[in-house]
Amino acid sequence: MTVFFSQLINGLSLGSIYALIALGYSMVYGIILLLNFAHGDVIMVGAYMSWFVMNQLGLGPVTAVCATIITCTLLGVVIEKIAYTPLRNAPRISLLITAIGVSFFLEYTAELILGSGAKVIPAYYTNQTFHIGSVPLGLTSVITLLVTVLSMLALTFLVQKTKLGKAMRAVSEDMDAARLMGINVNSTISFTFAVGSALAGIGSVLYCCSYPQATPTMGSMLGLKAFVAAVLGGIGSIPGAMIGGIAIGLCECFVSAIGLSAWKDAVTFAILIIVLLVKPTGFLGRKVQEKV
Repeated sequence: MTVFFSQLINGLSLGSIYALIALGYSMVYGIILLLNFAHGDVIMVGAYMSWFVMNQLGLGPVTAVCATIITCTLLGVVIEKIAYTPLRNAPRISLLITAIGVSFFLEYTAELILGSGAKVIPAYYTNQTFHIGSVPLGLTSVITLLVTVLSMLALTFLVQKTKLGKAMRAVSEDMDAARLMGINVNSTISFTFAVGSALAGIGSVLYCCSYPQATPTMGSMLGLKAFVAAVLGGIGSIPGAMIGGIAIGLCECFVSAIGLSAWKDAVTFAILIIVLLVKPTGFLGRKVQEKV
């Protein structure tokens, strides 16, 4: 039971990170039906920013966290303005190819400038371990779960209770009708990218707390797993992204606990195949009817 509860805590912690990243996929897809495969590489840029601020500039972890979130937010908006806005009326496949191109551009630019070796990120804080009975509970897991819950509550309030949130929901329902009602669609889409990228920045910090190193390709697998989480929960659904991320994190940790750690990535993508075959809309997704 001690091993079970330890892996449960680890799975919730890892799944929370996947959930935060998956939210970026779901929010952008819900607005413009785009699978932003460059989203994972925004996390990579955030990790390098933390390393640069603490290792190269010698500044404190609070400054590094703020710089990481701000950098990811601005990068998300810049990507949307430069790469996606000119293709707003292009076929969807053009946007998808562009997203993959942006992903490769970020990865190889980071490799060209910083090299392919891993950069060790200094610790944001001194990790401590508490015990609930015989179950160890790390401070990193507590912080990860707490930050994820607070982020989800803040995002839910933003989407459901604010004017910008209502504009986001209106644009996701019908972009043309929203434009006719006086909503600035371009600003709303940019704001959605900014919020999704800010969550990616938070996810980057939390991931680096558990795995303190940055590599040019670290965002690829993180982004793919977050994409699986978004599909599992229902692409376009904010609660679904949370459920999907937690499910993937728990699955990975329990697969590793039974001695199959080399297969954890394979299990993740096997889940994606099964979901697409059995319930393509995911747990909380909805069927979309297209006009012809």
